[in-house]
Amino acid sequence: MTGRLLGVGVGPGDPELLTMKAVRIINESPVIAYVSAGGRPSMARQIAAQCLAPGQLEINLTLPMQPIPEIAQAAYEEGAARIGAELERGRDVAVLCEGDPFIYGSFAQLLDLLGERYPTEVVPGIASFTAAAAAARMPLVGRSQALTVLPATLPADELAARLARADAAVILKLGRHFAKVREVVEELGLLDRTIYVEHASAARERVVPLAALAVHEAPYFSLLLLPADRRS
Repeated sequence: MTGRLLGVGVGPGDPELLTMKAVRIINESPVIAYVSAGGRPSMARQIAAQCLAPGQLEINLTLPMQPIPEIAQAAYEEGAARIGAELERGRDVAVLCEGDPFIYGSFAQLLDLLGERYPTEVVPGIASFTAAAAAARMPLVGRSQALTVLPATLPADELAARLARADAAVILKLGRHFAKVREVVEELGLLDRTIYVEHASAARERVVPLAALAVHEAPYFSLLLLPADRRS
């Protein structure tokens, strides 16, 4: 029998937000895998560090910083081969994922490469935008309102069009796209209702109205909250 491929959401940053199931699976799995980008330490591993057990094999999947699909795909394929070798030995592999594995998570690529060959289980995790809303003490939607989740990587015109139609929205993965996104938000007249959150739930958490933020760059783990009008 082969091992199981386990996609484990570890939440947005606070280790106390790990689910009991995630803690158990991380502690029991003989192999732990995680992604790091550009040589930086893996945030997912940092979150789950206290759950790791002595003797576990760790597989670090290093992704390049360049947004070039071919290079990223090659890195995923190399990582999938390493994980697959352990699964063939009958060893379960827990892949640690920031937030939830299926919300802009790297696990989706590994699932495409390995999911049809090996038994797979996915453990959901708390998403960054729900943790950010909690930190801001800000309800996002109610009643029949709809929430739109957008990546900051969208072109400015498409981002503006989708925001204009949204009851409420969150914009993820700001990073180097922050200046573009802020300009779109301001042009739509949404600046005063938008909240900026970085490193939600972690020790470095920061919550501030976007209008009061006097910077032109933001970390990758930052986002914007645009809540719905609660009177509607």
